[in-house]
Amino acid sequence: MRDLGPSPFNRWRVDRHCVDLVRPVVEPRPVSISAEPQNLTFDLNRTAVIVVDMQNDFCEPDGWFASKGIDVAPTRRPVPVLQRLLPALRIAGVRIIWLNWGNPADCLNLNPSVLHAGNPDGAGPGYGDPSRTGRGSVLRLGDWGAQVINALDVDPTDIVVSKHRLSGFWDNELDSVLRNLGVTTLMFAGINIDRCLFATLMDASFLGYDCLVIEDATSTVSPQYVTDAVIFLVRLLYGFTITSSAIVAALPAHK
Repeated sequence: MRDLGPSPFNRWRVDRHCVDLVRPVVEPRPVSISAEPQNLTFDLNRTAVIVVDMQNDFCEPDGWFASKGIDVAPTRRPVPVLQRLLPALRIAGVRIIWLNWGNPADCLNLNPSVLHAGNPDGAGPGYGDPSRTGRGSVLRLGDWGAQVINALDVDPTDIVVSKHRLSGFWDNELDSVLRNLGVTTLMFAGINIDRCLFATLMDASFLGYDCLVIEDATSTVSPQYVTDAVIFLVRLLYGFTITSSAIVAALPAHK
């Protein structure tokens, strides 16, 4: 019989005469980790890391953020942490998902409210407009601004999903991909913790995912008190916070 399905958690077995709908049973790989507000045990086989918006238009000095006068130094703070953490997670078999803002060329799926958030006074450039630095169009899918920065390696085993809202769960395939992979626990990293990361995390929580923020692998261009508020709310209402060192210490290869 032949397997049909995207992962061991969601597949049929078929041949000319029969279809077996029984999904395989995959043994859990539990790990225990220090966390806030409570310590955690979760299954590595059902965990993925979502890295939010570590892309050129937000993080590079000739990107869209910088062209608006925003200091992009904070957006690069997660880089050394991710450079150490992501390879260890890959070795442990944890899926890495790069969630990048990448609009279609015509931006026809973006309503005025979304466009206003990126171009509040109409002076531009906003989403889909030509970049001031000649780097293609702002956050356009396939253009330089929507690509992961060179300082971070995207492995062939990683998954890249484009989003078109502050939340990564709207108007795209992220939820379907995660459910097909059997993922129930999401670890969040990237930028900005108070914007796209937090919006995605809230929707993930509403959809039933377990949500963990990797505190030292996140950042924002907003003031520190904004991060403090988000961390407070995550611990109070939406999930848990952890550190990259606690993750690495818990991985089987590092025990």
